Amino acid sequence: NHTLLTEFVLSGLSNHPELQNLLFFTFCLIYTFTITGNLLFFIATVHPNLHMPMYFFLRVLSFLDVSTASIVVPKMLVNFLSEERRISYVGCATQLYFVIFLGATECYLLAAMAYDRYVAICNPLRYAIIMNSRACFFLVLLSCASGNVVSVVQTVWVFTLPFCGPNKINYFFCDIPPIIMLSCTDTSFYEKQIITATVLVIFTPFCLILVSYACIISSILKISSAEGRCKTFSTCFSHLIVVTLYYGSGTLIYLQPKSSNSQDTKKIIALFYTVIIPTLNPFIYSLRNKEVKGALVKIIAE
Repeated sequence: NHTLLTEFVLSGLSNHPELQNLLFFTFCLIYTFTITGNLLFFIATVHPNLHMPMYFFLRVLSFLDVSTASIVVPKMLVNFLSEERRISYVGCATQLYFVIFLGATECYLLAAMAYDRYVAICNPLRYAIIMNSRACFFLVLLSCASGNVVSVVQTVWVFTLPFCGPNKINYFFCDIPPIIMLSCTDTSFYEKQIITATVLVIFTPFCLILVSYACIISSILKISSAEGRCKTFSTCFSHLIVVTLYYGSGTLIYLQPKSSNSQDTKKIIALFYTVIIPTLNPFIYSLRNKEVKGALVKIIAE
């Protein structure tokens, strides 16, 4: 007989009571930096001098990062100060949907940003025509639509699994690998579905990124001056860092749902892509960009 669960319990990051207050203040500070950094970056890139496709994509990326952190961190902060750490069945499904939707959308958006860099470097004379406002909006809409389809499918099949009693999720938010571990049925078929989804969401856009950068590198190598090559490649460097961090951490989590990695290790990796990367992205894209830094300086000075 299957017990109908109405709620789950999140174990959180740590079971040590003496660490809860320290963790609360630490992640409260990180979340503040996330909101502040992305907000300043968003405002800076709205500057009239920065009305270019690249900055449009970066504003969308900033919005996705803030949304991801806001889906995960507030509940995590509450749980640091609570002993119950409960989340309703519907609340868990909702959180899972948005985590997958935002994560998948960001994966596709990073591929769109790679295409933008490809057009800018390999076809600069037609860049304004190809990457017009309609094309940019379409790429963002396509990323969101693809992310929504993936999220709906994954969320529905996870929450149609039977759960027979144990309701403690050994995680700090609702995610697929720890949830399916609570199911009282054979989940091998569902684990294959996760791997398939991982290929669609991570490896497919990643292959598109590799193709884009193969063409970009080929064009850069044709530039005669070393200074010109460095300057051109520097426009892609920040994007490559974010791609490596985001796709790498996502792959480690979802490619092997029941891998030999300890659950604590998975928590750290999940913490990295849901909390740390959204905090780092504004700094990664600002530190090597004189235009963004100039706009930020003007905002802070005012």
